[in-house]
Amino acid sequence: MWGMADHAPRTTRATAEPSTARGVATRQRILDAATLEFAEHGLAGARIERITAAARTNKAQLYAYFGDKSALFDTIFFASLERITEAVPIEDGDLADWAVRLYDEYLENPELIRLATWVRLERRPTGHLAEETAPFDRIKADAITEAQAAGRIRAGDPDDLKTLVIGMSMSWSPVSNVYAATRDEPESDHRRRRELLRDAVSRVTAP
Repeated sequence: MWGMADHAPRTTRATAEPSTARGVATRQRILDAATLEFAEHGLAGARIERITAAARTNKAQLYAYFGDKSALFDTIFFASLERITEAVPIEDGDLADWAVRLYDEYLENPELIRLATWVRLERRPTGHLAEETAPFDRIKADAITEAQAAGRIRAGDPDDLKTLVIGMSMSWSPVSNVYAATRDEPESDHRRRRELLRDAVSRVTAP
């Protein structure tokens, strides 16, 4: 289990890329099964046996593709960060709209928040989730800086504004300590929260 903030992800075994369509499909099944396993149990609590059973494969195949459990977790976690950065970009410096779209993304794909929470608990209790997240953070900070220069949002440290807005967008996320929403709830509830979130972020970030 990772307990200190200065530890870094590591891969202890050489990995191989699948060379056949069947291998590609197996690798994807491993990723899908491992995403659910890690989101539910974290890195320390996840079990390779459950992952391979769900993926209909074996340990040798998993280790051949990913090296070890820690490297498998890293593959999933950083792919999730890349996905959400691409799927939910900051558009035209509109942080209120960004917050609402993040709210929707957490409803549709709650695994990212759960994975990030396990990283915080098991690996890096302070600072950034990982040094490797810097490129994703920089994309967001640059978008905020551009919007500030154009006078669309308030002055201030871009990283602080980014952190504040993400925190607001996570108010009803799977890791909320007050109320965790699900996509199965009435649409009227989600609409009410989106409107509140949009208004709150707009007021906080107004120039």
